[in-house]
Amino acid sequence: MDLISILRFLSAFAFVLALIAGLSWLLRRYSSGMRIATGIGASRIGVVEFAPVDPKRRLALIRRDGVEHLILLSPTSETVIETGIQRPEGEKSS
Repeated sequence: MDLISILRFLSAFAFVLALIAGLSWLLRRYSSGMRIATGIGASRIGVVEFAPVDPKRRLALIRRDGVEHLILLSPTSETVIETGIQRPEGEKSS
């Protein structure tokens, strides 16, 4: 192999690694509320809603077995704000 081929290979490899890193960053940045369905029937647990508090913290409303829990999420900790919240009467179960 000559020097040109090696440099071409290394630059292509660096480009692919940069693409992977960029895609990873985009997915972490913009897919915070997305959930992957397993397809194994009805799930007992799920994320109902997210609400940003500030750039580093957000509130998450989590449903488990029909009961909702309000949790404050931050980069360093998770705090349960309220637990045992009953679903409103008019709301359908998902």
